[in-house]
Amino acid sequence: MKPSIPPILITLSLVCLALVQNTQAVVPAPDGGYPGFNTAEGQNALFSLTSGTYNTAIGFLSLRSNTEGGFNTGVGAGTLLANTIGNRNTATGAGALLSNSIGSANTANGGLALLSNTEGAFNTAVGDRALLTHTAGDNNTAIGASALFNGTYGIGNTATGAAALFGNTTGQHNTAMGYIALVSNTQGHSNTAMGDRALGHNITGGNNTAVGASALYSSTGFGNVALGIGAGHNVTTADYVIAIGAEGENESSSCYIGHIFGKTSASGAAVYVNSNHRLG
Repeated sequence: MKPSIPPILITLSLVCLALVQNTQAVVPAPDGGYPGFNTAEGQNALFSLTSGTYNTAIGFLSLRSNTEGGFNTGVGAGTLLANTIGNRNTATGAGALLSNSIGSANTANGGLALLSNTEGAFNTAVGDRALLTHTAGDNNTAIGASALFNGTYGIGNTATGAAALFGNTTGQHNTAMGYIALVSNTQGHSNTAMGDRALGHNITGGNNTAVGASALYSSTGFGNVALGIGAGHNVTTADYVIAIGAEGENESSSCYIGHIFGKTSASGAAVYVNSNHRLG
């Protein structure tokens, strides 16, 4: 006995057959397909193309100057307008990566994102005007409106949050996560700020770690560590201060831990610190 075909499959088959019989080419026919697997749609899009391949340009002046660059995608007016030989760039949003000429492997998603980049590579900007003035630095990531707004030659910075690392110009290897975290930093290196306004006043200080909203907010020193909301609030110019759950003081090479003074523990023992800073 042969297995029967379910009625639903018969119905679907008849519907698909009817659709195939009535299918016609779209009118007008798709345009924008060019040699080298390039696609262009918009006034002067991919206007200067010579040997570049696998490019997609959609929008007024998108990829206008591209000659040899390949695997680029520009969606929006003026995206990748100045690109000539840069490869594997993706720009979405009016003016995104507008000035890029030879930089490669950049991703810009947002109006004017990475607007000024010319030769920087492996940068990612997501958000309106993210990495706006960045020109030549590499391996930067900015997520949030105006994140890394003033960057020029910075390398290896990560900013997540609106206006995070907003003022950074040449600082390198900084990480800012939170609204206006490290907002004033210009040249400081290797700082980590996690929390709204963390390390907010730092300008040139380096090797600082602040975790918590407004942690080390007023600090401009080096090598400071603060953990907790408002931790290290009293540290301004001092260096190598540790503040855990405490506001601390502006005294270099000091340590402050909150909620310990005056507390006792049953059957406990005194704690000492030796010259190597080891507790025992």
